[in-house]
Amino acid sequence: MRRVPPYVARGSARDPERSAAEAGRRARATLRRYCAANRLNRLGTLTYRGSGCHDPEQVREHLGSFFRELRTSTGGKPFAYAWVPEWHKSGHGLHAHFAVGRFIRRSSIDAAWGRGFVHIKLLGDLPVGSTNLSEARRAAGYLSKYVSKSFAEPETRAMGLHRYDVAQGFKPRPVIVTGASAAEVLASASTVFGDSPSTEWTSASVEDWQGPPAIWAQWGR
Repeated sequence: MRRVPPYVARGSARDPERSAAEAGRRARATLRRYCAANRLNRLGTLTYRGSGCHDPEQVREHLGSFFRELRTSTGGKPFAYAWVPEWHKSGHGLHAHFAVGRFIRRSSIDAAWGRGFVHIKLLGDLPVGSTNLSEARRAAGYLSKYVSKSFAEPETRAMGLHRYDVAQGFKPRPVIVTGASAAEVLASASTVFGDSPSTEWTSASVEDWQGPPAIWAQWGR
């Protein structure tokens, strides 16, 4: 039997709106890192035929079966993936958005799903010079948008069930770099990535910054 974790009713937190926003931010960041690290650059949607499916637990069971069948049909070797459920606005129930980082035959996806309709595409409509990392970041942006909706509309969430899921065994490995200054830390990180940051931001650029000093950097295109 599935264990349902304790639930704190909405409104019980000292600041429920802020708590939901912070939880959503953490979930989006975790999902984006996973997608980027595993180069999940192919985005798909799984839709039910007929009147759809309105049971969140059943959808998750179907998705579990879908990825098991897909793994079998592609040789049996585990591969990274991520998926997010979403409610149809039309009342058709739930569908699922997913991302993978490898080519999979459309016929294999159709056969593995077998409950309706499939759409999948490589996110390649990016500027010249973009890489599969850029494509994966685009896919992560789409998936994290759907995750955000579940925090903005908590009444649609099935309590005790994850808002998204990923393949186990592909979690990005953290790398700790240290230095006596921000410049040293960025230099050390650049050595790890083998390149200079493509984007940098510092809290020093924000007038009247209220928090501790912060720096954000992104590597790769």
